[in-house]
Amino acid sequence: MSSPTRAFATIDRGTATTAVALIGWAGGRHRLLGATAGPAGVPEWALLERVRRRAMAADASLVASVGLEREGSAADLPRLECATSVPRELAVVAATERVLKPLAAVAATAGWRVRGLVIEGADILKLATSLADRHVVAILAGASEPPGADERNLIAELGTVVAATTERRPDLVTVLAGGLAAPGGKIGQLFRPDRPGPTMLAPSPLDDDGEPLRALLDGLRGEQDDARRALAAATRSLARVLRRRVEVLEIGQSGGSRTLGGWQPGSESWVRTASVPRAALLPKPFAEADLDAVIGWLPVAADRLRLRDRLREMATAPWADAAGEGAVVRLAAVRAAAVRLLEATPAFDALPAPDLVVVAGGTWLAGPAAAAALAIADVARRPGARAVGMDHARVLAPIGTIEDEDERARLLADLRDDMIVPLGTIVLASWLRAGRRAGQLTVHGADGPVDVELAPGSVELVDVPPGEHANVELQFQEVVDIGVKARHMGLVVTGGLGGLVVDLRGVPLRLPDRLEPRRELLASWQGAVWPGFDQ
Repeated sequence: MSSPTRAFATIDRGTATTAVALIGWAGGRHRLLGATAGPAGVPEWALLERVRRRAMAADASLVASVGLEREGSAADLPRLECATSVPRELAVVAATERVLKPLAAVAATAGWRVRGLVIEGADILKLATSLADRHVVAILAGASEPPGADERNLIAELGTVVAATTERRPDLVTVLAGGLAAPGGKIGQLFRPDRPGPTMLAPSPLDDDGEPLRALLDGLRGEQDDARRALAAATRSLARVLRRRVEVLEIGQSGGSRTLGGWQPGSESWVRTASVPRAALLPKPFAEADLDAVIGWLPVAADRLRLRDRLREMATAPWADAAGEGAVVRLAAVRAAAVRLLEATPAFDALPAPDLVVVAGGTWLAGPAAAAALAIADVARRPGARAVGMDHARVLAPIGTIEDEDERARLLADLRDDMIVPLGTIVLASWLRAGRRAGQLTVHGADGPVDVELAPGSVELVDVPPGEHANVELQFQEVVDIGVKARHMGLVVTGGLGGLVVDLRGVPLRLPDRLEPRRELLASWQGAVWPGFDQ
């Protein structure tokens, strides 16, 4: 990849689907020739050949110019590959519930399924049996630093149980955090350097935001080609290329991730990422509360038992029931998963707001592009204006496997207009009083000005086609929060398949508690963005 390659392939192996794309050098830059996806297990060569044939049918001369006119030639191309694995289980053990909670919260955003265990009041035999379970592949044991009064009488017992477990399970990786990691302490003596299995020391999440511990735990999971780790690297480079803050929200079959990358003049780009197994489209275990969350986003009536069966079928056969009402159910599940993702990562809300939100993962492709844009507006409730796009070909993560950051940035600069489908711009305002006229929106587009009356609680859609920019003038009756606090403001927005979405529904989004009024409200919003939507 150090010099332009005539053609290469990207492969993103998910737990439910495999996505492939062909990229070729033409016209002095890399171009996305085509992409497709299929169920996991479908031979990659077959998917690549499908893309090659479709590209040939669309532009045979372009495909021939990169040497792919021959049948089967795509299978022999150089590849950028990444893979998503099913999350493994980490046992988090602490003396008290007070200490367990922050430890488990950090571990749950590092890509691990968490099994929380507390020494206080526990049956030690049962606890030791749980730690020795073969599904557990690593242990995180922690304490306050210095240990609190509620822990002091229990820490020795905690250390003894963990040390005994690792003696029996030399394959376990043990991470000691906070007070357990203090050098020279009595507990540290239980974890001798010559004992079986590796031991790692980490700071306590009680003393900071937990990011150092999260980064350490994230490094313990997955392989070198881990897709979510690669996605974070690509997000950082994309922020550098665009010179914007970029947030990527990825929802997959086995988990989700939230990544925010930024760039500032005169400094290096930065990235913050979290991988959350509970943010899977259908998390395991799938509890009643998870079912309620999906029902809460459904704009159509559904029998609870039938919906549960339908979701189980979706988990075992992700490609089935993907059209019609099935697509509506999928987007409801996507919203519920995105809410879990955002709730698990509250520290991101203290970071600067993104200029661009990119959704990733095949789950977002269930409905029309405008419906995906509305789904983002429904769950990401942060005042301001931001563009939204979709990594439709799933090439962002494979590109993140390129080790050289400059090379990665050059490739993203070539492909940015091909790989990210623009969904439009979301303008979200808060501080509006209910029952009063909010003001007026004027969009100065290529076809002349468009005036729209604004009302509190409404969602206004204005057509701004992809590739176009429009000057937007907002005049409110009172001061509102739109990232800045003002009554009168002007913005330049970018178009997209979903156009301009002006969201005046308030922060946070408040929906009726009763299901029928809630469904009617959701149906009225989705009917505006989903052609043929049947309430």
